Amino acid sequence: MAKTILITGASSGIGKASAKRFQAEGWNVIATMRKPEQEQELSQLDNVLLARIDVTEPQSIADCVAQGIEHFGAIDVLLNNAGYGAYGVLEATPMEKIHRQFDTNVIGLFEVTKAVLGHMRSNGSGSIINVSSMGGKVAFPLGALYHGSKYAVEGLSEALYYELDAIGVRVKLVEPGLVNTNFAGSSFDFNNDESMSEYQGVVANLMQGFANSPTQPSEPEDIAQVIWTAATDGSSQLRYIAGADAEAIIAARKAQSDEEFMGGLKQQFGF
Repeated sequence: MAKTILITGASSGIGKASAKRFQAEGWNVIATMRKPEQEQELSQLDNVLLARIDVTEPQSIADCVAQGIEHFGAIDVLLNNAGYGAYGVLEATPMEKIHRQFDTNVIGLFEVTKAVLGHMRSNGSGSIINVSSMGGKVAFPLGALYHGSKYAVEGLSEALYYELDAIGVRVKLVEPGLVNTNFAGSSFDFNNDESMSEYQGVVANLMQGFANSPTQPSEPEDIAQVIWTAATDGSSQLRYIAGADAEAIIAARKAQSDEEFMGGLKQQFGF
C-alpha cells in the first residue's frame, strides 16, 4: 500500500513543492492549508487530499487528521512546515504579534504533532519531520521572534527524538537556508516604529546588509528533495541541512567562538 504524508502549509513554497514531490513518487498526500478551496494546482493531482488546517485552531487540526485517516487509512509521515517570520524592533512589536509568531511556529507544531501521535503509537511506526531553519542555529539582528521560535523547534525536536523512539516514531529536522519563496512577502512580518530613533540605524543596516548579500537562495524543490531523503532514508539521523548557504553558515557557527562569529555579523551589517 502507498504511504501517506500530511503536510502543513502546502499552499506554496516548500510545502507545495513537497506535496508535488511525494505525489510524484506514488505517495498519498494530505495537503493542508487555511484556504484549500483556492488551491488550483494540487487539486488536479491523483491521490492528493486537500484539507483545511489553521495550526492556531485546534479543532481544525483534529478534524483534518481524522479526515486524512478516514480517506487514506493511515498517516505515515507528518511534515510540520507551516510557519512565517516576524522580524523587527521588539519594543515596537505588539504582544499579539509575539503570541502569533509562537502560536504558529511552535504551539501549532505541538498541536499537529499531538494530533497524530496516538495514531502513530497504535501503528508502532511513523516519522515527524519539522521544518526548522538555519535561523534555528544562528540568529540575525532584529530576529528575536523568528529565531526564538526556530530555536524552540530545534530544542523540542531533539527532546522528542528520544521520547518518540519509545513508540517507534522517528523525529527529523530540516534546516533550510534562504529559499526562493514568498517568505519575504505574505510570510514575513516586519515591526518597526520610526519614532524610536535609537533603533533606526540598526534597521537601516540590516536592510542594507540583506540587500547586498550575494547569497543565492535555494529553490523550494531543492528543499523538498532533502525532505524526501529525511522521510525515506530509513536512518535515525536527526538533522538535515538544506542549502549551500545553510551549510556554510552553520559550519562557521560551529567552528567559531561567539565573539568571532558575532563580530563577523556585526561587521557584515555595519554595526
